[in-house]
Amino acid sequence: MKITWCRRPAGVLFLLVLLTHSTASCGQETGQEAKPPSFPHLVLIDLRDVLGAPLSWRGPQWERFSFAVAGVGAAALLDRTVRDAERRDHNHVTDQVAKDFESFGTAGALGVLGSFYLVGLVRDDARARSVGEDGVIASLISGVIVTPVLKFAVGRKRPRDTDKTFDVKLFSGASSFPSGHATEAFAVASVIATRYDSGWVKGVAYGSAALVGFARVHHQAHFLSDVTAGALIGTAVGRAVVHRNGEERRRLTVAPLLGPHDQPGMAVVLSF
Repeated sequence: MKITWCRRPAGVLFLLVLLTHSTASCGQETGQEAKPPSFPHLVLIDLRDVLGAPLSWRGPQWERFSFAVAGVGAAALLDRTVRDAERRDHNHVTDQVAKDFESFGTAGALGVLGSFYLVGLVRDDARARSVGEDGVIASLISGVIVTPVLKFAVGRKRPRDTDKTFDVKLFSGASSFPSGHATEAFAVASVIATRYDSGWVKGVAYGSAALVGFARVHHQAHFLSDVTAGALIGTAVGRAVVHRNGEERRRLTVAPLLGPHDQPGMAVVLSF
C-alpha cells in the first residue's frame, strides 16, 4: 500500500491511498517514484543495529535472553539421551527425511531465498523480494558472524567425535556449538514466517527448519542443545532484520512533482 501526500502551490492538499504498487500520482502530475533502500544500505544498517542491539537492551530484552539461555540449558540435560537414541534408532523413513532436509541448512536455504527474490522480480512483488533480501542479510549476520564466533570460542566437540556430552576446550576450533545448519535454516524460516501472516506458511517454514535440526542430530553432527542454540540465534536475528528493514522501507520519501502547465509541487510518499 502507498499513501501519498501531494501539495500544489495553491495550497490544496490531496491524500491518495493507492492499493496497488503503481507509481503515486496526483491528477496529471508525473513525479519521481519513491525508491526503496538499496541492499548495501540495508546490510550496513542491519550490521550496526542488529549486532549492536544488546548494548541498548533493557529489562524485557534481558529477560527474553535469560529464557533463551535456560532453554538451551534444558536441552543440554537431554543431550546424552537424545544422542544415544539417534545412534540406535535408524530406519528408512528417518534416514530419508534427514537426508532430504539437511541441505536446507546450507545451499538449499539460499535456493529458497533466491526463488523468493526471482518471483518478486517477475511478479513485481515487493514482499517476496524483501524476503530474499532480508533472508540473505539474516543469514550473513547469524550464520557468517554470530554462530562461527561462538563455535570458535566454545570449542565443543561433535557427538560423533567423542563419547562425552560436554567435551569442551575453549578456542580449540571444535565446532559443535551452536549448529550452523540450524542457525541458517531458522534464520530463513523466521524471515518468511514474519513477512507472511498465513498459518500454513509459518508451519511449513518452521517445520522445515526443525527437520534440518533433526537431521543434524540424527547424523551425529550436533547435540540437541547445539541445534536449540542455533535455532534461537537464527530466529532472533531473522525477526530483528525483518522488523528493522521494515522500518527502513517505511521511511518518508520526498519526491518532486510537475503538475499542469509545469507547475512545481511536492509529494511525500509513505510506502508499507
